[in-house]
Amino acid sequence: QLQASGGGLVQAGGSLRLSCEASGFIFEDFAIAWFRQAPGTERDVVSCSSLRDGNVYYADSVNDRFFVSSDAAKNTVFLQMHDLTHEDTAVYYCAAAGRCSWLPHDYDYWGLGTLVTVSS
Repeated sequence: QLQASGGGLVQAGGSLRLSCEASGFIFEDFAIAWFRQAPGTERDVVSCSSLRDGNVYYADSVNDRFFVSSDAAKNTVFLQMHDLTHEDTAVYYCAAAGRCSWLPHDYDYWGLGTLVTVSS
């Protein structure tokens, strides 16, 4: 299971940190991705971190603004978001797969989303 949390309402230019807590599987054997989906749009990958080799990948739209970190002892991956804009408003999901992929259907496990709303 994956549980995403930390969403909320934030002003443009602000910051927010999301958490994704994993349970029921060996956390470090998986790649953990963050996706987001705004109303009327497709679910797009934001970042993916391969816990096994430490590689982290970011979508161009969030590069240098969003940062992933993890706490293996807590089986938790964090998404720290800075300089938020209205375009970042979406439901954010975390997902797990054997390896990083940009494709949602490659992910085996999904958490319920957490809503991030950025007011302009």
